[in-house]
Amino acid sequence: MMPQFADPWLLLLLAVVPLLVRRYLRRVRAGEGSLRFASTIALEGVRPPWSVRARHALFGMEILAFCLAVAALARPRQGIEEEEALTEGVDIIIALDRSGSMAAEDFAPRNRLFVAKHVAGKFIEGLQHDRVGLVVFAARAFTRCPLTLDYAMARSILDSVRLAAPAEDGTAIGNALATCLNRLRSSEAKSKIVILVTDGINNRGEVQPLDAAEMARALGIKIYTVGVGSEGSARVPVQDPNYGTVYVDMPVEIDEASLKRIAERTGGIYYRATDRPSLQKIFEEIGRMEKTKIRVRTFRYYRERFPWLLVPALGLMLAVTLAGYTRFSKLP
Repeated sequence: MMPQFADPWLLLLLAVVPLLVRRYLRRVRAGEGSLRFASTIALEGVRPPWSVRARHALFGMEILAFCLAVAALARPRQGIEEEEALTEGVDIIIALDRSGSMAAEDFAPRNRLFVAKHVAGKFIEGLQHDRVGLVVFAARAFTRCPLTLDYAMARSILDSVRLAAPAEDGTAIGNALATCLNRLRSSEAKSKIVILVTDGINNRGEVQPLDAAEMARALGIKIYTVGVGSEGSARVPVQDPNYGTVYVDMPVEIDEASLKRIAERTGGIYYRATDRPSLQKIFEEIGRMEKTKIRVRTFRYYRERFPWLLVPALGLMLAVTLAGYTRFSKLP
C-alpha cells in the first residue's frame, strides 16, 4: 500500500510557511541586523564574505526542518494488507482429446489440439480460488495434472500435451470421463465440473460414455461437452512412406447426439466449436456460469514511518543551532 498519514489534518500547520517566508523577507529588506556608519567610503570595493551570502541558507534549513517536523507529527505510516478468501470454490477438470484426428487443420492456421490447448490455457489463467486438473485421452485416458491451485504449473503441463502415437490412437470418451469422476468423487467443493473437449466418436475403452454420465449425475458432477471440428470435411496431415507428410480431406465425425445426452443428464450444456473464436466464446461462457462467489476478509497492519522525517528535522535544527556559534552568529 502507498504511505498515508494517520492525522492528515495536522498538515494544515504547513500553511504558516508562506507567512514565515514573508516575514523573513520583510526583515531582510528593512535591513535588520545592519550597522550605521557616518561614511561608507572606506568600504567601497569590499565584497561581502560568503557567510553573508549564505545566511539565507540557514533560514531555508529552518523552514525545511519545520516542514519535516510537521509531517512527522502527522504520523506517516505504510500499511501491509492481507486478504483471506472465504469461499468453497469450484473444482474443474478439463478432459482433452489428443487422438490423431485432433491434428486436423480446420482451425487454421494451427491444428485442433494446438488451438484447444491455447484456449484452455487462457481459461486456466482467468481462474481465481478454483482448483483445476487435466485428463488427456486417446485410446487410453490418464491424469496429467491433479486438482491444483498452481495455475502456472497446470498451464505448463497443458502446453506439453502432444498428439497420441499411431499405436495409441483412438477415442476413449467413457474412460476419460470415468478418470475425471475418480478425481472428483472425494472433492468437497461446492461445485464440481468436467469440461470434455473432443472431436470424435467413442471407439475405445471399457466404459460407455452414457454410463459415465449416470455416475456423474449420482456424484453431483456437471459435465460440459464441447465438440470441436468444422462442418463437412477437414484437412488432416498423414504420413506417407513414399512422399512423407501429405494432406487428405477426411469427414468430420462428431457424435453430437451422445455428447448432448451426456451434458443433459448431468445438468451441463453441449457446445459445438467450428473454429477458434467459437471455442474461445464457449470457454468464456462456461467460466461465467461457473463463477465462484468469493467473500474476502481484509487485514491491515501499519508500520510507523515518522522517524524517517523526524530524524532529518532534528539534524537540520542541530546544524542551524551550531551554525549560530560560528561566523553566522548575530550581534545583539
